[in-house]
Formats: sequence, structure tokens, C-alpha cells
Amino acid sequence: MITTMSHSHHTFKHRFIAAAPVFASVTMISGQAQAHTSEGGFVLLLPTDMYIASGVLAVALTVAMLVFVPDTAVEKLFRPASLWRSHARVLPKITSLLSSLFLFWLVYIGLEGPRDPLANPMPLTIWTVWWVGLVFLQGLLGDLWRWINPWSGLVWLVRFFLGHQPMFRFPRQFGHVLGILSFVMFVAFLLADTAPSDPARLARVVTVYWGIHFLGMVLLGPRWQLRAEGIGMVMRLYAQLAPFGRVSKRNAAGLWGWQILHGQAVPFGMALLCLLVLGSGSFDGVNETFWWLAQLGLNPLEFPGRSAVVWQTLGGLVASNLLLVSVFAGTLWLGLKLGRITGVGLGCAFCLFAPTVLPIALGYHFAHYFTSFLVEAQYALIAATDPWATGEDFLGLGQVYVTTGFFNSQDSVRVLWLCQASGVVVGHIVAVLLAHAVAVRHFGSGRAALLSQVPLAIFMICYTFFGLWLLASPRGF
Repeated sequence: MITTMSHSHHTFKHRFIAAAPVFASVTMISGQAQAHTSEGGFVLLLPTDMYIASGVLAVALTVAMLVFVPDTAVEKLFRPASLWRSHARVLPKITSLLSSLFLFWLVYIGLEGPRDPLANPMPLTIWTVWWVGLVFLQGLLGDLWRWINPWSGLVWLVRFFLGHQPMFRFPRQFGHVLGILSFVMFVAFLLADTAPSDPARLARVVTVYWGIHFLGMVLLGPRWQLRAEGIGMVMRLYAQLAPFGRVSKRNAAGLWGWQILHGQAVPFGMALLCLLVLGSGSFDGVNETFWWLAQLGLNPLEFPGRSAVVWQTLGGLVASNLLLVSVFAGTLWLGLKLGRITGVGLGCAFCLFAPTVLPIALGYHFAHYFTSFLVEAQYALIAATDPWATGEDFLGLGQVYVTTGFFNSQDSVRVLWLCQASGVVVGHIVAVLLAHAVAVRHFGSGRAALLSQVPLAIFMICYTFFGLWLLASPRGF
């Protein structure tokens, strides 16, 4: 396996491949790689067929169980427990201001600091700490983004001191189109750009992204943040999935997805974004496999570089998302027909059930980036204590060595692979339960709701197999 170390996804590759993990800086930036023979070869020795079959069976048995378990019992699984009353109003603005200052420092050090993406805090923070770690914690725990997004504090400060009200009103007819385009462009940069982990290049892209959305929020008001800033929209979707949330100004906790079940159906644009999050994450995995490279007519052992496949990557990203949305809509349409559901159109069903795929997306996000994160987080720690790569030790950590020893034995690799596979399987099980609970709540209990879920359940079982296959597939470049 070839692992390019820097999480713009392809800047540091990971996991299961025929060769061993190779941890390197971005090909176009540093050019040298250090190989660690082990993980990929060990994965080929694991009984992955047995593990995949077991994972698919676990999801299938969950579907079968729903035939016999009372519908009320499934709904009770997603009943939240009320905690304490929430009073935090100003504090999130203060932490957002601190987050903005930290982002500005990252941009500065990205432009002026070390050129090595494994030593510069900019790419390590954006791709490893934020995109891998924080996004996962957002869905695993709760709305952390509310506290650290780098816009709301400064926008609040501008309005507080200048008494500034939005100059324009956000056009309602735009819906969530700008936000969807914003997210798609972000993913396109992540997957198709020739050097997304180059510190200076990334710093410029982040500056432009931040500046555009800051102006939008100041000039067009809070609706810009809700409908045009794609990253924040994805974070809010994952916050709705998380177990910790708020009900009537009180904090509450429940099973992942309880906020989706007890909330209103999301607008169509946000529903579409749920599918794009899943589809983009899935293509992120497909894009690395030997199978995909074979479709492009490329030898994975002689990969010509990212610049040679920019348009193929963009085309694959678009095609995979179109395919996923079409198949998902088709399963919903067939379910409505089988259940003879009246009064609920396909568009309404799409808005109701699209958020139920978020547990799948989060589970695969964890599985896809897990092994890379284990290594990249060590580089991030070194960069935190020595941000200018001058030998300083501001955190007093002493000499820190990056280790990949957990890839060097079959037993440890088996544990890693089972952790990844468990993330995929658990995500699908939660999605199956959540989709059934949504069907019962909106279609009523009984045969109609059960039949309406058959096509969607089959879709989720097949997607379980697909996700586990991706984990075990040989990977290149």
C-alpha cells in the first residue's frame, strides 16, 4: 500500500494494499517516501471474506429482527433523556473568536513556515485534526462546531461595535444550492487537486474560502451561514446525528439519530447534501483501489501522479454521487409502492429518509481514515510542540518519535481492521434502526411501514458489503 502522509486524502494514503504502508510527504512537495512493510501484506492474510460476511449478516439480522420487535420498542431506542438547561450564549462567540485567531496563525505559518506538510501545522491541522478528527467527533458526540467555527464570533463582533445589519437579504430562491456547491468544491479540492497538502497552497485556499463566507455572512446575514457555507451545513447535519443535543433549550442525550427522528424533515437541499456526504466519502475510498485504477487503464504500481487523473477523478466524483442519489431515490419510490403509502410523495420521502444515511457516512469516515490518523496525529503532535521545525519543544514533550509499529504484526493489524469494520457495521445497524423508526413515525406502525422499508433495507445491506469490500481492497498510489 502506498500511503501519502497528509490528509488531503490522497496526500497520505493508508490501509489495505498489496505493498506496505509508505509514509511520505506529498509527492509534488517533498518527493521522498519511507516504507514500512507490513499492514497491507498482513491484511491480505486475514480472513476478510469471513469478516465481510459476518458484518453483512449482522446488518441483515438487524433487518430481520425488525419483523418481530414491536415498533414501539424501536422508537423507544431513540427516546432522549433530558439533562441540564443550556444557558451558553456569549461563550460560543468567544471561543469562535479564539478559533479565528488560531486559523489566522495557521494561515501565516502555512505561508511562512516549513515546506514539509508533515512538519507544517497548517496541513496537519486542517486534514488530520479537523477533517478527520473533528468531523468524526461532531457526529460521535455533539455540536462542537458551534463552539469553534471561525466566523460567528467575528460576525457578532462586527455587528456589536458597528451596529451593522445585513445590507441585503439572502435570496430564498437560491435554497441550499450555494452550500452544496461549496461542499462539492471542497471535496473536489481534497480529491483532485495536485497538491492539496502543500502548506502555502492550502493556506491560500483556506483564506479565500474563509473570506468569501465571512463577507457573505456580514452582507447577507445568518441565512448565508445556514444555506451557503457548505462545511458548516455538513457539520450541522452531523450534529443532528450526534447523541448529545438540545430540546427546548435543555441539553439532552440519546441514541445516535434521535434528533433526526424527533425533528422536522430537513429541506430538500439538506437531504441531498446527506447523500453527497455519503457518496463523496465512498468515492474517496473507491478512488484509491486497484479496481478504479484499472478502469482508468493505469498500472497502480506505476502511478503517473495526481495531475494525470484530475478530470477522471472529478468525473468519478460526480458520477458516483449521481448514481447513489438515483439508487437511493429508486429504493424510496419502490418502498412507497410496496407499502402502498398514500399522501407522501417521493420528494417528501427523500427529505425524511436521507438523513438516515448519516450513520453510514460517519462509520465509513472513521473506518476510511483510522489508520492514517494513527500516524498523522503523531506528526501533528510534533508540529504542535515545534511549529517552525527548528528543534523547539514548547509543550515540553521531549523527544517524540513517530511510530508505525502497530502495522508490523498480524495480530495488531487484525485489531485495526476489525475496529474499522466495526465502524462500518455499527453505522449501518444504527441507520437501519433509524430508518425503521422514521417509517413508523410517519407511515404508522404495521405492515405498510414494514413493507416500505424492504427496498431501503436491501440497499443498506448491499452498502454494508460495499463498505467492507472497500476496506479490504488493494489500494494504489
